[in-house]
Amino acid sequence: MKPEDLLIPRREGLYCPPGDFFIDPVRGVDRALITHGHADHARAGHGHVLATAETLDIMAIRYGADHAGATQPAGLGEVIRIGDVTVTFHPAGHVLGSAQIAVEREGMRIVASGDYKPRPDPTCATFEPVACDVFITEATFALPVFRHPIAADEIGRLLRSVSRNPERAHLVGVYSLGKAQRVIRLIRDAGYHQPLYIHGALQKLCDYYESQGIGLGDLRPATVAAGAKGDFAGAIVLGPPSAFGEKWARRFPDPLVSFASGWMQVRARARQRGVELPLVISDHADWDELAETIKTVAPGEVWVTHGREEALVRWCAMQGIPARPLHLVGYEDEGD
Repeated sequence: MKPEDLLIPRREGLYCPPGDFFIDPVRGVDRALITHGHADHARAGHGHVLATAETLDIMAIRYGADHAGATQPAGLGEVIRIGDVTVTFHPAGHVLGSAQIAVEREGMRIVASGDYKPRPDPTCATFEPVACDVFITEATFALPVFRHPIAADEIGRLLRSVSRNPERAHLVGVYSLGKAQRVIRLIRDAGYHQPLYIHGALQKLCDYYESQGIGLGDLRPATVAAGAKGDFAGAIVLGPPSAFGEKWARRFPDPLVSFASGWMQVRARARQRGVELPLVISDHADWDELAETIKTVAPGEVWVTHGREEALVRWCAMQGIPARPLHLVGYEDEGD
């Protein structure tokens, strides 16, 4: 059979005709398989959702227990039959519960990787390469200029700044799912065990990570009302980037604004956001990791989606690997 008989791009997302399901659909469908809990991949309103138990929990936290008509947890490596196909979920290394989805029929296997990160991360299962006929890869940072530094080194820069500026509050912008918890663990692993202060928007997901055995240490509410403004001098405060333009951020003493994102490698983005201390910490594969992953998986064909598609397609062609862009729309960079 041809790959197009197994998965095809449609307006709603990737569709599997023999299984009658979509992968990460961008609008409500009858049956959805979800790779991870970020809002651009996991939406409410589906009839039936199949995902890892962690992703289902995260969707319930974000959208409510009734986010879908029915849900079914998928264990990593568990073979599940849907119609005329089988599917298996494998670790993607992106955020807690994230998974690649392998779809198989009549000897043809396509792996939809979702968003992925090959480098180890103590807050989620490590990415697992899966041999396949077609590998569907993201291309968020698919340009040679994107080579992410070691995350621990970036945290070292943050902690040195805290030490040098004891009178200032360090406000670190982090997305609520995955990035917040990873940055907190990186700070703890660097030996910083003082209280960390978090915006209320991070609380529920941090509590969930703790419930799954991922220790985050002493986290306290970042509310100035709880004490004098000067009490936060020298403190590290984490919150969603959207909150940094609000009155909440201006309550802290001489705030030094930081932001943890792969996009902080682009200096213009840092300047536009008013970021004084950009931290290049990404939950996506960089250019070298994308190339190395494709070489390791060694697929017969590569399909490229959401990101710098053309550059990665061209690289594949130069390696003699058939490749094409999928031009799917509706996927952003919430977990960058």
